[in-house]
Amino acid sequence: MENISLWLKDNPNKNPISLNEDIKTDVLIIGGGITGLSILYNLKDSNLNVTLVDTSLVGTGTTGHTTGKINYLQEDIYQKLINTYSFNTALSYLNSQKDACNKILDIINKEQIKCNLDKVESYVYTNDINKIEKLKKEKEYLQALNVHVEDYQGKFGKIKSLYAIKVNDTYVFHPLKYLNALKDICLKSGKKIYENTKIIKIIKENDLYSCFTNSHKIITKKIVFACHYPFFNIPYLFPIKANIEKSYLMALPMTKENKSLISIDKVQTSIRYHKDKEEYLIYLSLNSNISDNLDEKKNYHNLIKKLNKKPKYIWKNTDIMTIDKLPYIGRIKKNNDNLLIATGYNTCGMTNGTLAGLIISDILLNRHNKYENLCNPLRLNKLTNIDDYILNLLYSMKGYLKSKINKNKSWYSSKVSFKYINGENIGIYKENGKEFKVRNKCPHMGCSLIFNEFSKTWDCPCHASRFSKEGKCLKGPSKFDITYIE
Repeated sequence: MENISLWLKDNPNKNPISLNEDIKTDVLIIGGGITGLSILYNLKDSNLNVTLVDTSLVGTGTTGHTTGKINYLQEDIYQKLINTYSFNTALSYLNSQKDACNKILDIINKEQIKCNLDKVESYVYTNDINKIEKLKKEKEYLQALNVHVEDYQGKFGKIKSLYAIKVNDTYVFHPLKYLNALKDICLKSGKKIYENTKIIKIIKENDLYSCFTNSHKIITKKIVFACHYPFFNIPYLFPIKANIEKSYLMALPMTKENKSLISIDKVQTSIRYHKDKEEYLIYLSLNSNISDNLDEKKNYHNLIKKLNKKPKYIWKNTDIMTIDKLPYIGRIKKNNDNLLIATGYNTCGMTNGTLAGLIISDILLNRHNKYENLCNPLRLNKLTNIDDYILNLLYSMKGYLKSKINKNKSWYSSKVSFKYINGENIGIYKENGKEFKVRNKCPHMGCSLIFNEFSKTWDCPCHASRFSKEGKCLKGPSKFDITYIE
């Protein structure tokens, strides 16, 4: 059993180049997941000088840890949008997801990308008798939205279901093979991609932005934040506009079926199959707010117990969940095309990341996009969402407070300890007679870190930054390492 995403086990990424000089560009895209690469691909034939940077290798962040579904059937999203906004809002979102699905298919066909694309039946199901009526209501709304949807009652192999609905025109694929193909295409078109290149500071100078790495500077006219969780908080106040959900995934050798499943139960389950050199069942469950269930070793073990089978690969992912279930894609400031953001995909990153590619590239090319208002980050949520704003604020406070109180958790082994050294709180992990010391404080917003004994990483329970046992920053929004040297 390997603690790595199935998609990353044989990463086909070749010849990554890091920034080694100061440069100027028209547009800087920060983040090399499906959002950043989709934007870059859409701009590859433009006259804009576009540069993309990623802290690590492209596709190895959130995109490389997803289930890899290309799907517009998304739990009970359409009745939520109708109840919160209107029928037309739900219809617009449905069309946006279908357009995103078609965009991925068009690119794969046009560019002849080999990424294990497979057409599948998709199901939303429940094992909660109290959720059956909600799911039937979702079917009614889908039919009103002109979607051909069917009832289904029966098992999915060993997975029980009281009631389900299904559609026939959805897909699954290998997300990292797709992204690395986009990378190669963009490089051949003359666009610049720098990997292992972390932006740690941004300064506005007149009408330009100076973006600094540890050793070099990029001067740009426009910035696109395509980095999952933005590493700024003001003026956008992102922590109260969204919360972070974590989930756990595993891949088990299993005969392939043309099915994709997701439940609407409190503890969600998402399933798909993948065939490459071997056949796998990909199983996701145990979703919760990032500030809950902090014993990560226990979480991984509980996931394995769900199917009572030892997986070949097991990993964790995080998703940004917005208040009204719509993504944030577009301008951070009104009438300002120089700072753009794309985030908040509510577990539907393949479609919404592709949608972001369409919206952001149109904004940069001064073209109208019919989904721009739908996903506008500056939209005013209805007053019915005020409870969600408060809840998000409480979740942020909860994660912070829980991280500060009782650091020596009962689940830690003797390998993990905490000490105050020279006035600093230091986390210590012992392995093979060696001590690894880190500053037990996330550089992003100051939360104390939780040691994940399964992955041997220091994880932030507030905003999902992750650090190696040596203190190297593996995942943002933190921009800095936490290595402690006495």
